[in-house]
Amino acid sequence: MDDQDRQVLNKLWRSDPKNEKKRIQNTKGDLLKDVYEWILSNPDFKRWLDGQEHRILWIRGDPGKGKTMLLCGIIDELQLSIGESKLLSFFFCQATDPRLNNATAVLRCLIRQLIDQQPSLISHLRKKADKYQDIWSWYDLLEIFTEFVEDERLKPTFLVIDGLDECGDGLTELFTMIMEHSSCPKIKWVVSSRNYASIHEQLSRAAQLSLELNAQSVSDAVEHYIQHKMRQLTQRKMWNSETQTIVRDHLTQNSGGTFLWVALVCEHLMKKSFLYPTTQMKLFPPGLDALYERMLQRVSESDGKDFCLRIIALAAMLYRPITLSELLHFVEVPEDARDHELDFLHHAIVLCGSFLVIREDTVYIVHQSAKEFLDKKAAQKEISSEAEEIHFHVFSKSMDAISEGLVRDVYGLRAPGYSIDQVRCPVPDPLATMQYACVYWVDHLIECYSRTEVYGNFNDGSSVETFFCKDYLHWLEALSLWRILPTGIASILKLRNYLEVRVVVIINNGFLLT
Repeated sequence: MDDQDRQVLNKLWRSDPKNEKKRIQNTKGDLLKDVYEWILSNPDFKRWLDGQEHRILWIRGDPGKGKTMLLCGIIDELQLSIGESKLLSFFFCQATDPRLNNATAVLRCLIRQLIDQQPSLISHLRKKADKYQDIWSWYDLLEIFTEFVEDERLKPTFLVIDGLDECGDGLTELFTMIMEHSSCPKIKWVVSSRNYASIHEQLSRAAQLSLELNAQSVSDAVEHYIQHKMRQLTQRKMWNSETQTIVRDHLTQNSGGTFLWVALVCEHLMKKSFLYPTTQMKLFPPGLDALYERMLQRVSESDGKDFCLRIIALAAMLYRPITLSELLHFVEVPEDARDHELDFLHHAIVLCGSFLVIREDTVYIVHQSAKEFLDKKAAQKEISSEAEEIHFHVFSKSMDAISEGLVRDVYGLRAPGYSIDQVRCPVPDPLATMQYACVYWVDHLIECYSRTEVYGNFNDGSSVETFFCKDYLHWLEALSLWRILPTGIASILKLRNYLEVRVVVIINNGFLLT
């Protein structure tokens, strides 16, 4: 591959899917062979792997049943067995991250991995890239993927997609693509999702492996997971045999065959020090929603409840995982903690541990089921006074951050024609804390538009007017340095279109009153 090939590939997809897989495994818990091994001998799985009748295997199950970890195990086993004779490409959909929750991202990532493993395939990408400047739409990528499938040189290929239910934009098109290529003799698919009727309708012709219909295998796997967690807890806590037995029995009797439930309870036990841990077990009810309810109650009873609940409410409203330094723009750290605000924020998020987790200085919601629970609580105004108030707060603080943090030639390049490929980020990076505010301020503004305070943000001297008069070019420069300028342009178009519709509605309402 030459430099131009590598440039095109980096435009296609920059991050390493293997690193994303590692992050998911670290967030969800250890990947244990004892936990996923059962599926390797499952008749449905073996028929899919060894046979030709069904080339799509749909693994389905309820939240927390271990679908993602099963697919991680399948990926590892396939990587060990296929060597260089076959290709393996995978993607993990994540509803809370707009970079990973759409069909276009799925296809971009799958194509990138296939080219990395069989470089001759890049000819299909270069043929389009040399002719057109922008080839990253769904239909362009689909055409490239179809050429891959029809290429006689394509090695036998496994494609793995986890969490179809977390793919929001373009899911119907993704289903169509999968089914249209399901007869290709060189490709086999593994996909996973929850038990949604809409997905069942799309994948009715696929081979299915239901975790509920394999309840005993899942239950045995959960038991192995409990034993693993008990070894970790006993080593850390130095529990006697009686305490171990009581804790283990409670986990076994109340897990309901749900890995996530066990993981959340054990994480809580690992972080906390209890004089009588056995009495604490009664505070962990069976069922994910009941457990989330109890954990939220514990946060509400803690010393820093107001600050912690605010962080939880914020995290539920944000459009992607956020770094600690980005999050500082949107929280009010107490004055006596200003000298160590990152440490203070880190500690506060640890107190929210059943809902939030920190990986590589980035805050994630622990699981999609936790996000759905928090959304329900937000709708009921149990974790915040009003969703629109939080969106307005994030919008307002984003405007402050942009106004205070963006300047002309922020990287000191001193030349407007500087090639983006030659830019070296200074240390420390003056834009390190700015990306969330710059990318999502429009989305938060639109979500809170009905609030009375918002209308003042479009008057002379307002934050929005100041942005366009003073900060707009600096903002475009920052987006260019991040290589996401099209995202910013799309945001401005979204704001313009939204305001045009609102103005038309207001005018029409005025006519109705005359």
